[in-house]
Amino acid sequence: MKANQGDVRYLTPIAVDTTKKKYCRFKKSRIKYVDYKDAQFLKKFLNEQGKILPRRLTGTSLKFQRKVAQSVKRARHIALLPYVIDNLK
Repeated sequence: MKANQGDVRYLTPIAVDTTKKKYCRFKKSRIKYVDYKDAQFLKKFLNEQGKILPRRLTGTSLKFQRKVAQSVKRARHIALLPYVIDNLK
């Protein structure tokens, strides 16, 4: 078998980064207000220990990340969300 001039062969396949584009779910859904009483929705922004996930992981814009953080803190204060937990999800 003779290789053609244009053929390039690799031993391992080239890793192509196929990460999905992050988007702000608030802007996409046109949500203007983050309700602190909706605990199920706010759980999407918490990890297993109950910590608030950063913007770089959720894709939330800066404006809404601040609103989410404030809403989570309010929900914790009135005991809708726990401050710390072993397994939240």
